[in-house]
Amino acid sequence: MSKENSNKFDVVIVGGGMVGLTMALLLARDLGQDKVFKLALVDGQKKGQKKEQAGGEKDELNTVKKPQATKVNVNSFSPRVSALTLASQALFDSLDLWRDQIAPQACPYEDMYVWDAEGTGNINFSALDIQQLALGHIVENSVIIKALDEALGQQVAIKQFEGVPVSRYQAQRDNHILTLADGTEIHGKLIIAADGANSFIRQAAEFDVKAWSYEHQAIVTTVRTELSHNFTASQCFLTSGPLAFLPLLDGASGREAQFYSSIVWSCESEKAQRLMDMDQATFHVALQEAFESRLGAIQESSKRIAFPLWQRHATSYVKPGLALIGDAAHTVHPLAGQGVNLGLLDAECLCKVIRQALDKGEGFSSEQVLSRYQRQRKGHNLSMMTLMEAFKRGFGSDDLMLRWMRNVGLTFVDKARPIKHQLMKKVMGL
Repeated sequence: MSKENSNKFDVVIVGGGMVGLTMALLLARDLGQDKVFKLALVDGQKKGQKKEQAGGEKDELNTVKKPQATKVNVNSFSPRVSALTLASQALFDSLDLWRDQIAPQACPYEDMYVWDAEGTGNINFSALDIQQLALGHIVENSVIIKALDEALGQQVAIKQFEGVPVSRYQAQRDNHILTLADGTEIHGKLIIAADGANSFIRQAAEFDVKAWSYEHQAIVTTVRTELSHNFTASQCFLTSGPLAFLPLLDGASGREAQFYSSIVWSCESEKAQRLMDMDQATFHVALQEAFESRLGAIQESSKRIAFPLWQRHATSYVKPGLALIGDAAHTVHPLAGQGVNLGLLDAECLCKVIRQALDKGEGFSSEQVLSRYQRQRKGHNLSMMTLMEAFKRGFGSDDLMLRWMRNVGLTFVDKARPIKHQLMKKVMGL
């Protein structure tokens, strides 16, 4: 390839997080065998930076499988985790990543217990009720990113630009130009923005976005509890916000002894700051009380991380030669852990739309073709965002009538098996 054409591509993916890497791997495996089709991935972060963002601290903690004899502690886990649905598991399985790279460090949760801390309403979901082995899996983000990075590194069909962010975007009729911070110019017929909630591409291309702050912070940390989590994901709704305990697989104990969980505690910014300022012992007491000592005493916790919560949704996901996926298109409240799963479904859908357009001889970067991706994904994303918003607002109110209604509603759904099963399948991506 001549120097003049070396940075001209059919598709350029911007963003090297879980969704961007998945998009790149899907296209490389599906279209990369055709040497005429040229792919590129632009990742503004270096691998070490990505590890830190995902919560990884040391290389030895991000190995594919933790030795069974290794004694673990709260600092052995990455603080940022994802609750992968069965649909996401199937996607990673199709990429040959699940069985050997991700599953050994993924903790299945077979039950989910949800209750209202201000009332008596509760609901229990069990995988057995819908003939599944698990409702989903809790996986450290660093494990997923490592597996994707390694798989993508074996793909010769894609050129990677790492460690230098995009500083300028220019749109032309049949060509889009990205200028990196070091002056490198990259041309693409289709730019796929997977560069996160604060997407540079989305802003530079002037997509309209509806966004508002929840005025909440999410506090994330890893804890060791007195009692085993028994492969159950638990969430209680407090008036200040939801608190979730997500089970982790420690790699050193048998199934009868699993004591580590990742917690996500969403609350008003003022309370979040107080919790962040607490010493470890005081925080353990506050956390144990908020969780009603369901897992006994909080014995250890890792460094706490807090981040602001926003709701964002692009009014359109596509323009000619441009497509938004993942958090670049939508962000959702983390109370059900759906964010990354929605993004992975975006990537899978867009790959199929591009493949089908090429098979029909259509212009894969045209707005007409890309709109098919938007039609398939926007409604689903909006419905999930609306559901999460309803949960957040409904359980965040201390109105007595609303409190009574939500407790009655939880109890009703728990007993109405067909409704409960449909809700389970929707959240699981089935």
